[in-house]
Amino acid sequence: MAMVKVYNLKKQEVGEIDLPDLVFKAEISSALVHQAVVTQLAGRRRGTASTKTKAEVRGGGRKPMRQKGTGNARQGSSRSPLMPGGGESFGPKPRSYFKTFPKKMAQAALRSALSDKLGSERLVIIDDFKLAKPRTKDMVGVLATFGLQKALIVDSENKNLELASRNLAKHKFLRTEGVNVYDLVNYEWLILSKTAAQALGERLTSSRKAKA
Repeated sequence: MAMVKVYNLKKQEVGEIDLPDLVFKAEISSALVHQAVVTQLAGRRRGTASTKTKAEVRGGGRKPMRQKGTGNARQGSSRSPLMPGGGESFGPKPRSYFKTFPKKMAQAALRSALSDKLGSERLVIIDDFKLAKPRTKDMVGVLATFGLQKALIVDSENKNLELASRNLAKHKFLRTEGVNVYDLVNYEWLILSKTAAQALGERLTSSRKAKA
């Protein structure tokens, strides 16, 4: 088990927490993390780009010029891709960019990303995110106390924290079930509530044992 210090919102050490080695000290696979990020970003693509082919362009029913005597290339239709305003050759059409990614690989990538945060000392555990009011100013103060510039904040359902964090330009709040590899890589720091750390540890430990 990995022993990690636990702080309150004033950056005062209030104890320690045991984090499972299977989750927070797992073997780091940069290739697996990269594959998870690529898969996640591909799934976000809308794939709605579309161009008109020669058959879809309006007009072109009449031959644009006579066959001979003009000195121009012979043209049969103004809808030809060779003509201004004509159809597009091999242009994009609506498609899905979705990539399959096995669940066990996704969990292994998540363990790698979490282990990297702990190994690089960019993981902060907070005892309890109790905010009196959902004010962004209060959350800015907490982050300034810890000196964090770009952080991913994770807790279980916490309405005040969620509302106080959503207007932060360089930080992001996620509920425990929404933790993903892309955001872990994209944000320099990871701030976990004690509850969230325990929930992630239990979830990813049980999946690893089930695999074994």
